[in-house]
Amino acid sequence: MAAPRKKLCKPAPARVDIAWRVRRRPLTDARVRRAVRAAAAAGGRGAAWFSVVFVSDRELARLHATWLDDPTNTDVITFDLGDEPGGPVGELFVSVDRARSVAAERNGSEARELALYVVHGVLHLCGHDDHADGARRRMRRAERRVLAELGYAHEGELYF
Repeated sequence: MAAPRKKLCKPAPARVDIAWRVRRRPLTDARVRRAVRAAAAAGGRGAAWFSVVFVSDRELARLHATWLDDPTNTDVITFDLGDEPGGPVGELFVSVDRARSVAAERNGSEARELALYVVHGVLHLCGHDDHADGARRRMRRAERRVLAELGYAHEGELYF
């Protein structure tokens, strides 16, 4: 008689908390969760807990100045909160205004641009870096794979 097969348990998908501090919502919450989970899985943190906050350019520039001593506009800021039990391990602040303006400049999709910022931020929280050339190339490949998995057509190069 054969030994009984063990059931393999799949890890729970990433927990995703979402807050919109702006009226404009180019992505549904379901698409945001899917983007976070796909990027987290690609980055090896598929069961982590992430908080995503969508804000205006003005609010993100204020956060950028406060936490990174840089008052310029940016697209996404991430905070690695560690592996503390009972709370998110990563927090992303994403500019909806920036996604709209960059998409318009490139004749692209605002939803895709915003999804790119979410994926980019989650990959940073998973340990990806985009400062050195080799690391940047690896990160861009990961972004392209995740965006393709999410169904976003390739719209030129990824810029950050």
